[in-house]
Amino acid sequence: MVKDQIIEIAKEAGEIMLSAKRPKIMEKAGHANFCTETDEKIQAFLIGKLKDILPEAEFLGEEDGQDVFSSKMSSGYCFVIDPIDGTSNFIYEYRPSVVSIGLLKDGKPYMAVVYNPYDEMMFSAVSGQGAYLNGERIMSSEAPLKDSLTVFGTAPYYIELQEKTFDIAKKLLPLCVDLRRSGTAAWDMCCVAMGRCSLYFELKIQLWDYAAAALIAQEAGCMVTDTEGAPLSYRGPSSVLCRARGVKEIPVCFLS
Repeated sequence: MVKDQIIEIAKEAGEIMLSAKRPKIMEKAGHANFCTETDEKIQAFLIGKLKDILPEAEFLGEEDGQDVFSSKMSSGYCFVIDPIDGTSNFIYEYRPSVVSIGLLKDGKPYMAVVYNPYDEMMFSAVSGQGAYLNGERIMSSEAPLKDSLTVFGTAPYYIELQEKTFDIAKKLLPLCVDLRRSGTAAWDMCCVAMGRCSLYFELKIQLWDYAAAALIAQEAGCMVTDTEGAPLSYRGPSSVLCRARGVKEIPVCFLS
């Protein structure tokens, strides 16, 4: 099965991440936007292996200039990959960092794998077939927001969004148990999917950050939209709001 093959490839990519030593760091456009030689190594590995599974598929990846969604990616298969989601965490050895592999079919999410190699946690989903962690079915929490943790991302590459981000976070804090920030959007959405948290938001992330984890969260019963409640585009960057089953409505701080 294709999903099982992708899972094995993600495990191998995770081994590359774990074995890396003192990565060479390169900066990209935007505040604190880093790439390492390990990001590039894993992306090249993923593309090479995934091409063997679906030779006809297009590829959208964060590194090596393959980061623009094109019209031909909206039909047929397209892998959307983030070799290391949480590169800053990886650089500073502040866990976790994950391998994220999403597969679009005719521009819509079809299959997803997110792997945290540090804790050997493999998330997977196929559209309409549920979400799984290490082969076991998962569902998001039914607890209300007031009894749950909230996770959020600071959109660190977009300094113009900082004030609004922290204004929302300040308004959310009294509505939930507490706030957390991991530094990886894919991991945050998977945490909502498996019931550790009940809400995640970020005001701007790239397609490779959400393509896989959004499907996993949806298959775990979450509502995944932009912060205004509209469906995700799966064409490029977007705000993201991921709500577990117990969070029935969008908190008013997103709508004001």
